[in-house]
Amino acid sequence: MTGAAKGNNVKAASAYPSRPRKPNISDVAQMAGVSYQTVSRVLNNAPDVSAATRVRVQQIIKDMGYRRSRAATALSTSRSTAIGILTDGSPRFGPVGTLMALEKVARQKGYFTTVVTVEEPYEDSIPKALDTLDEIEVDGIIVIAPLLSMAAAVRDATIQVPVEMIAAGASSTPNVFTYSENQELGARMATQHLMDLGHTDIAHFAGSMDWFDGRVRKRGWEAALRDGGLAPGLCLEGDWSPRWAYETGLRLIKEKKVPQAIFAASDHTALGLIRALAESGIRVPDDVSIVGFDDVEGSDFFLPPLTTVRQDFAALAHASIEVLLGAIEGREVDRAPSEPTLVVRRSAAPAQHHRI
Repeated sequence: MTGAAKGNNVKAASAYPSRPRKPNISDVAQMAGVSYQTVSRVLNNAPDVSAATRVRVQQIIKDMGYRRSRAATALSTSRSTAIGILTDGSPRFGPVGTLMALEKVARQKGYFTTVVTVEEPYEDSIPKALDTLDEIEVDGIIVIAPLLSMAAAVRDATIQVPVEMIAAGASSTPNVFTYSENQELGARMATQHLMDLGHTDIAHFAGSMDWFDGRVRKRGWEAALRDGGLAPGLCLEGDWSPRWAYETGLRLIKEKKVPQAIFAASDHTALGLIRALAESGIRVPDDVSIVGFDDVEGSDFFLPPLTTVRQDFAALAHASIEVLLGAIEGREVDRAPSEPTLVVRRSAAPAQHHRI
């Protein structure tokens, strides 16, 4: 079962009269001078805790009056537990795909999810959202954070349970750990494919640099070119939309600055660009090669079918939830990023075939 709490509900929750906060696992850990994973091991009777530490933690639990949440108790009894998911409600392909996959995988594993949507200003909405999730006693939180500003607000917030942030290329902090797909690798694959076809003039129609995805995809494009002995060329930053790519493509055509090949930061960007080229009599891939990113539904029916990088949202969700549960249960798990794949279709051709 999935619950959803929208922005208005978050604001309403904050208007309730304040009451003393119940001690939580982080409070116990701080008082005992150990990590919350150690407290979790004590609660779960795990063997890898010294006798002295176990006695000290158990006494502090008793003195503080700490009681395990319904969700935490479920972990040790193999019953369903609850995971909170924080999202900014972005309609873009990546955040939506990630949210849908997380909810599906959590349900398959027998976990409830509660989704809370936040909005700008994040420094106001995110603390309220985290308080809401704490009130309903989720045992851990996954934050889908496409924007740098959203991630900054999460890191600045006071957090009582393990928090995992899905943010491409972002670093972990003491109170927030990160996980993501290796999108920089995906950008390298897209650029390398164009280089393998003999292209040396490879431009990048980038996504917004306010997004982690935009930054790491640009970084992957730059790194692949430099590793191949080529200097990064034209890079234009946009908003991921077909309209921006279409209008920008028309401008490049008018200025006679169309490159040999283009790595587009998203399939929607590639779609707008292909239309601009087609309306001007420039053929893809005969005149210009294009590779996208995302493998959105229908990209195989673009004209021509689009070569693109496919994100594996199911793998991302499985790994993300396993990483969070590892933190909740105090056990080590593999945090290696999941990897995308290159899907080769017909929107890129060998450089010698091009005539512009």
